[in-house]
Amino acid sequence: MGFSCGIVGLPNVGKSTIFNALSKAQNAESANYPFCTIDPNRGIVPVPDDRMNFIIQYVKPKSIVPTTVEFVDIAGLVKGASHGEGRGNQFLTHIRQTDAVAHVVRCFENDEIVHVENKVDPANDIEIINTELLLADMEILDKAVAKHQKAAKSGDKALKKKVEILEDFLKCADEGRPLRALLKECPEYIDEIKEYNFITIKPMLYVANVDEDALAEDNKYVKTVRQIAAAEGAEVVKICGKTECELQDLSEEEAKEYLMALGMEKSGLDSLIKSGYDLLGLITFFTAGEKEVRAWTVEKGAAAPYAAGKIHSDIERGFIRAEVCSYIDFEKYKSLTTAKESGRLRLEGKDYIVQDGDIIYFRFNV
Repeated sequence: MGFSCGIVGLPNVGKSTIFNALSKAQNAESANYPFCTIDPNRGIVPVPDDRMNFIIQYVKPKSIVPTTVEFVDIAGLVKGASHGEGRGNQFLTHIRQTDAVAHVVRCFENDEIVHVENKVDPANDIEIINTELLLADMEILDKAVAKHQKAAKSGDKALKKKVEILEDFLKCADEGRPLRALLKECPEYIDEIKEYNFITIKPMLYVANVDEDALAEDNKYVKTVRQIAAAEGAEVVKICGKTECELQDLSEEEAKEYLMALGMEKSGLDSLIKSGYDLLGLITFFTAGEKEVRAWTVEKGAAAPYAAGKIHSDIERGFIRAEVCSYIDFEKYKSLTTAKESGRLRLEGKDYIVQDGDIIYFRFNV
């Protein structure tokens, strides 16, 4: 599994339509009324990667296993969600279980689709969702501070430090800033707050759900979303739910032609996954042989033994060396054997930092 991404937003902004298109599952109920999604819909999506397709073309394995993303379609949130409105507490719990958050914002006009706030106003929509997520975190922070303050009076230095850190986060929330803003300033705080699984700590990107006219050129709503995202240091992915659904009914070649006609280089799925990987600092490495070509996901900066552990804990424990061929070299030689004969297959030790696209064979002994 690459990562899990929760899809959030107000009711009727197109979350389930986008989920159906992205997951290709067509199993998320999509209707023109609030809370048609109660339990979260989950879709496991293979990560599209042209490099893997190239490797497969020349290795010709018996089995192919791409890395995947889990998209979680979470029911629409409304004002008061942090206090239980519209089953908000239940929905917020679902968000806490994901690695990243994709906030879908309605950026199109359509009189036939009801807007829960009775107007298309991305700035207002974003404020509602971000406020509710922050209020939910503040509730947990208040309880955590109250719990540890009493114990810290005993003179426990570790608890005193924890209370000080939690109070810093509470101050950040009181200022209306997501908790990730403080964590960016003080990354060393992460170990003290992991247990709470705060929502606004999670990386967030905005998904501007547009009509086809706004795919080529941003409309005023998308421009508003981009301004807000820029101020937060967040990314924006523009998706037309209708177009993404239509792409699922086309062959690969037809989909490429359709995207070109729309002036798009890649689908919304590709853009969303790439942005998600960038948000979480993830990369892909490959294992390749006649039996299987498989893609694996690790964090940027991961050392070879850690990457080996993604395959099996025994390989990490008994790690000896890693035989590494960069994707660029494989693309040039089109064969691991030829790359080795040309001196481009390297032996790397425990300190080697895995690079995006590496093709690796791990030597180990247990």
